[in-house]
Amino acid sequence: MVSAGGRPVLVAGGVGIDTVVHVPALPLAPADSIHVPPVCDYVAHTGNGVALGLLALGHHPVLIDFVGDDPQAQLTHARYRERGLPFDYLVHPSGTRRSVNLVAPDGRRTSLYDGRHPDTLRMPRSFYLAHMQASEHVHLSIMPWAAALFDDAAALGLPVSTDLHDWDGANPHHLGFARRADLVFLSAAALGEGVFDAMRAILREGRARLVVATAGAAGSHVLERGQERIRHTACARLDGPVVDSNGAGDAFSSAFLHAWFEGATVDECMRTGAIGGAFACRFQGTAERSLGLDELARYRAGSGLQEAR
Repeated sequence: MVSAGGRPVLVAGGVGIDTVVHVPALPLAPADSIHVPPVCDYVAHTGNGVALGLLALGHHPVLIDFVGDDPQAQLTHARYRERGLPFDYLVHPSGTRRSVNLVAPDGRRTSLYDGRHPDTLRMPRSFYLAHMQASEHVHLSIMPWAAALFDDAAALGLPVSTDLHDWDGANPHHLGFARRADLVFLSAAALGEGVFDAMRAILREGRARLVVATAGAAGSHVLERGQERIRHTACARLDGPVVDSNGAGDAFSSAFLHAWFEGATVDECMRTGAIGGAFACRFQGTAERSLGLDELARYRAGSGLQEAR
């Protein structure tokens, strides 16, 4: 069970800025100019969403990453001071990672990702090890440098989760994360009909206890080690409209992890994750609002949930 003070978690990588553009439809029709609502910049990306989600649920995440010495980094530092999220970082001359996210009226999105940091970049062990030693769980974003943290997590006996959010089932970069993590989250968006084969391959070839695949409005799926059946969890239908799906997968992961730390059943973890993901879709931007404990308790009790159709 989670102690009264929450769980200390190291979240490695996944900090950047999302420029969110609300467009009339996806895919965009060819045009020289399209008028859109105000374009906004948000502190974002996958590690950011998981860390802020865990923080809002009473845990003690520490987020580490590379950023630039640029206006985007200043936005990041200001946000984390505001939210009270511990952030330890190294400055890289290429700058802070960015994305331009096109969001359709139904909340679907297409992300144009500017990773900019070289694949050869590595984080010094002396920088991250003390943070890892003070943690009880490690969540690794799929930054190339984060793969090196698996060895130290294993030596310390720490469980590791990861999110293969944009995996197509073939990109070899994701395989090391898929095969070495204890909990694997992924998105069905790029996998399509191959998502179930990918889930089975991760358990067959790796060490994961379970694999979770999120599929947006179609819900989510889980496969546990030692079981044959892939179980489905419906998307949570909360009060309020879907306005923006940015950050929904990260919110799912943080809510799932919260329930996992509580010692909940896998099905309850999936239901909690679904609530987290649906909650994120009710707000503009990426991790601008994170699900809190009181809100989670209300949704778990059924208040604010709509009948699934």
